[in-house]
Amino acid sequence: MTDTAGTFKLGDRTVNRMGYGAMQLAGPGVFGPPKDRAQAIAVLREAIASGVNHIDTSDYYGPFVTNEIIREALYPYPKNLVIVTKVGGKRGSDASWLPANTPAELVSAVHDNVKRLGVDAMDVVNLRLMGRIHEPGDESVAEMFTALAELQRKGLIRHLGLSNATSAQVAEAQRIAPVVCVQNHYNLVHRHDDALIDELSGKGIAYVPFFPLGGFSPLQSSALSDVAKKLDKTPMQVALAWLLHRAPNILLIPGTSSLGHLRENLAAASLKLPSGVLTQLEAIGKK
Repeated sequence: MTDTAGTFKLGDRTVNRMGYGAMQLAGPGVFGPPKDRAQAIAVLREAIASGVNHIDTSDYYGPFVTNEIIREALYPYPKNLVIVTKVGGKRGSDASWLPANTPAELVSAVHDNVKRLGVDAMDVVNLRLMGRIHEPGDESVAEMFTALAELQRKGLIRHLGLSNATSAQVAEAQRIAPVVCVQNHYNLVHRHDDALIDELSGKGIAYVPFFPLGGFSPLQSSALSDVAKKLDKTPMQVALAWLLHRAPNILLIPGTSSLGHLRENLAAASLKLPSGVLTQLEAIGKK
């Protein structure tokens, strides 16, 4: 099902453009265990059975919960599965999101991800920059990215990426080691990265929107709802299909802990949007 949206490269790995984000497999607020662990396992297994071969996760989801569930559900992993994690943060005992981006903390986080997932090396590790939480800042990435590049040289990481980054930060990182993907906040109504997406596309670098469906505040748009009604689809399916149309280097990782929502999300991979609909949707992001 998911291969109908085409494929793109993550370094030397080819993945279907419709992937899966594991964040929502943890408990409420991405903290603690899920309400239904068996359901979480079922969601992961169905995603793989449906053709998903790109899963996004992090050891600070839960913390530790999503990686443990991924291993329980999918190990031994399919040979074509690419697991992408991110480092640079941690969770406080009060469920707060805290920075953890010293070189020592980053090295420890990579080792923790490798151990908890049961792999020899991580396919891709994204450096999560704290910036302004869900928007990039202007901090230097050099010291942090150098620490990860050293782990790449040692064979613990195959490919590197950035999350919550600007064009300048991508360029700074590229001078240290190749960047195969950038994961930033982007969706139909949050379009600040339009220029960056096009820049990365020209360089063969994947762009992976986080919050493709709005994240903690789901997308709300009467125009989107109207379009979806005319197409007999859900607003979320239309929003995902628009992202796939937006640029060939966009890889999607919508997350859910529901089998029903998983099926709806994956079905968006085969949704073709007429030119008139695309014009209407483009106008939403310009308001």
